[in-house]
Amino acid sequence: MKLENVNNVDGLFKVLDSCQGRVELVSDEGDRINLKSKLSQMIMTAQLLNTATIKELELIVSDPDDMKKVVNFMMQDASI
Repeated sequence: MKLENVNNVDGLFKVLDSCQGRVELVSDEGDRINLKSKLSQMIMTAQLLNTATIKELELIVSDPDDMKKVVNFMMQDASI
């Protein structure tokens, strides 16, 4: 799933932390990075310090219930 224009990065990480299954970021090179890992989140946050918005992000969410959480979050984030 592709996410665009994520304004609430902290909120996104909270949603990802609450997921039961695997959640992976797909890099431009096709690498998969486990976003439930605190280390991965810290590295991603450090790279985002210069911007308040994530322009585009591709995630693989393994659990359908987790997918619903991410979609609901994005719908709320877009309405803010």
